[in-house]
Amino acid sequence: MSDFYQSQRAMRNKRQTAMQRGVVAVLDVGSSKIACLVLRFDGPEAFRDSDGISSLAGQSSFRVIGAATTRSRGVRFGEIDAIHETERAIRTAVQAAQKMANVRVDHVIACFSGARPRSYGLAGQVELDDGTVSDNCVARVLASCDVPDYGSDREILHAQPVNFAVDYRSGLGDPRGQAGNALSVDMHMLTVDRSPIENLLYCIKRCDLDLAGIASSSYAAGISSLVEDEQELGAACIDLGGGSTGLSIFMKKHMIYADTVRIGGEHVTSDISQGLQVPLNTAERIKTFYGGVVATGMDDRDVIDLSSDTGDWEHDRRSVSRAELIGVMRPRMEEILEEVRARLDAAGFEHLPSQRIVLTGGGSQIPGLDGLATRILGQQVRLGRPLRVQGLPQSVTGASFASAVGTCLFAAHPQDEWWDFDIPVEGYPARSLKRAVKWFKDNW
Repeated sequence: MSDFYQSQRAMRNKRQTAMQRGVVAVLDVGSSKIACLVLRFDGPEAFRDSDGISSLAGQSSFRVIGAATTRSRGVRFGEIDAIHETERAIRTAVQAAQKMANVRVDHVIACFSGARPRSYGLAGQVELDDGTVSDNCVARVLASCDVPDYGSDREILHAQPVNFAVDYRSGLGDPRGQAGNALSVDMHMLTVDRSPIENLLYCIKRCDLDLAGIASSSYAAGISSLVEDEQELGAACIDLGGGSTGLSIFMKKHMIYADTVRIGGEHVTSDISQGLQVPLNTAERIKTFYGGVVATGMDDRDVIDLSSDTGDWEHDRRSVSRAELIGVMRPRMEEILEEVRARLDAAGFEHLPSQRIVLTGGGSQIPGLDGLATRILGQQVRLGRPLRVQGLPQSVTGASFASAVGTCLFAAHPQDEWWDFDIPVEGYPARSLKRAVKWFKDNW
């Protein structure tokens, strides 16, 4: 815990250094694609009237000057499966983005899905010594949170205070300077498996890049796709990716829950490939051009040509109706949405004031999915696109780039996390203190 706490603090310092230099890259390591965006931090005055986009929160201090995407290799369920393959894909995307930006990038901020995330709600309280909340008081109350035993093979990816209270006054976003006798905090902690993070760190290091930050794709997709009212009143963002489906719930502009369903768009493609007896690349093309989840009377007459070059005359001249294709795709999409429904129920989503659900990610572009989601999830459902940021090329403004755009916003204006405060050593969890004592005994 303390080791990762220190490494997170070091990454925050690297991010500040990169922003002072003016250039940082964002890397979205997904199962179907790897995207790289190069950001220049030069203030809003330099490009206020450049492309007619007014400044919004989180996008007024940077501009996208390079963008590239490539097919992902060596990544399954959002986790790196073959490091050498993934390294080549990352190098390809970063080099293409650098070439477009005409600048060299040393620091990257990465986001990834998978790694079996698990959410915890923590609470802590301390007495105020001099009657006023200071930075040290915030650090002490964060350290007073009772951290559960989340397992030795897991690490904390996000630890964000979502609510402060001074005496009886709750709902404070920043309590510093407030007068009172006691300070309490509610914190959301997200843990993930350690191995996928270590593989990602090693892979980025092999690409001669410095990691200046790391974020969950579910969190990044949420902050880019949810509008301000949805983040404030309570909403869920469902990021339908290639290898997995990310889920995040926001309330009071903070993420309060995140999870991942290990089924995604690639499973739909695999179903089409097996059901129609076509290669995977043909199945992906058919899904993109003709896919859907709601059949109509016209779909029986819409014929899809499945011609191929295997040499078998009968097999090469087949065709299916669009209704048959929808019959293959719909059960898998229903399975994904039912899994999401189970996670939302477990998180107590029905108790939020506003129960809006936003679908984003590449899989959300399947026609008719919003109607199917409304029937299964039983809530207000809309399709979400990422926030438009300065300089973003038209080719990367779609829903499949929600995580990449969200990581840009995370890079420019990260929310306060546990490691942004100087937590006293005695505030570390007990097992980390035991590790430090053991190290001291072994070395002295």
